[in-house]
Amino acid sequence: MGELMTIEHRKNVITYLVFLLIALFGIYFGSSFFGQTKSLRVWDYTNLLWMLVGIPFLFLQTQSKLPNFWQRSISNRFRFKIPLVIGVIFGTLDVIIFQMVLPAEPYVELPPFLQPFPYSILLYFSGAFEVEVFYRLIPLTLILILGNWYRNGKYYNAFFWTGALLTAIREPLEQVPDGGVLLLLYSILTGFSMNLLQAIWYRKAGFLASLSIRLGHYLLWHILLGIYIEYMVLQQY
Repeated sequence: MGELMTIEHRKNVITYLVFLLIALFGIYFGSSFFGQTKSLRVWDYTNLLWMLVGIPFLFLQTQSKLPNFWQRSISNRFRFKIPLVIGVIFGTLDVIIFQMVLPAEPYVELPPFLQPFPYSILLYFSGAFEVEVFYRLIPLTLILILGNWYRNGKYYNAFFWTGALLTAIREPLEQVPDGGVLLLLYSILTGFSMNLLQAIWYRKAGFLASLSIRLGHYLLWHILLGIYIEYMVLQQY
């Protein structure tokens, strides 16, 4: 059992380090675009240093009664496929509402929430990774390790739902859009729902499942929409 846990921890760390390498490559690649693209967003190396804060929590998933990254009992269908589809659904909704339903000024350049392809893949993968570390990995692990300890886990479910709700409401409150009441309600409702589902899937299938939901959303909202605007819309000008 001890050897199995050591293997699981090693897989967690190796996966985390691979993600950091992707972010590092994104910094190098994005730096080559300076002066060529307006509103370019590039990670700073301090972002990578901050991400190191998440490493100790990779060793606490079992103590928190959360699945390890590559838990053998969890299929890739639950780890990747279903969460990715959930994220794609939320991303599709955002594209429909913000790009088709709501009136918008015609694009003459890429807006700040879109980045040039293929750099956008690296940036938004790294961005999703960062969000999930600080919105899910660290807070939920801390809350649930406490819930598992307090009275021998008697109130573990209460701790989970408290943590899930608190982490779910954070992002929509940080990204309140300008607009009418209906737009505000849509943004808060969908943002809260997606983040809540991420917490549920984190408990069900681990950190990679939660990350996959966000990557599904970013795939539609940031990457594919960006490709369409960059290569279809802006080519008209």
